[in-house]
Amino acid sequence: MTLKVGVILEGTIINITNFGAFVEVEGKTGLVHISEVADTFVKDIRDYLKEQDKVKVKVLAVDDNGKISLSIKQASVPKKTCKPADIDWSNNSKPKQGGADFEDRLSKFLKDSEERFQDLKRHQEAKGRGGYKKS
Repeated sequence: MTLKVGVILEGTIINITNFGAFVEVEGKTGLVHISEVADTFVKDIRDYLKEQDKVKVKVLAVDDNGKISLSIKQASVPKKTCKPADIDWSNNSKPKQGGADFEDRLSKFLKDSEERFQDLKRHQEAKGRGGYKKS
C-alpha cells in the first residue's frame, strides 16, 4: 500500500525526541509531532510512548521532499460517542433554579449590572475632579 494522505497504518516507533516521535511505516520514516500524540496536552512525550511501541498512525501529509507527517491521535477511534439526551417534551413546567426562572434571574442581573455601572461612573467622575490638572 502506498502512503496516501488520510490512510491509517500501523508503524513502529524508532526514535523519540522532545518534539515528537519518528515512526517507521512501510519501510519509510515519518514524524508524529508532539501535538499529534494525544488529545490532551503532552508535556513529556515519553509519558505516552516508548521506542519499539507498535502504534496506529494516520498519514497527514507527504511533501515533495519525502517528509511524512503522521498523527496518532487522529488515527484512534473516538472512545465516547455523543448521544442526544432523551428529553420529555410533554412536560410543560418551566425549569426552576434557585427558586427563580430565567427571566427573573436576567432582570436581577441587569439591575445589579446597571447599579455597578453607575457606581463606577460616579467614582470616575469624582476621581476626575480631584485629580491632576492637564497643562
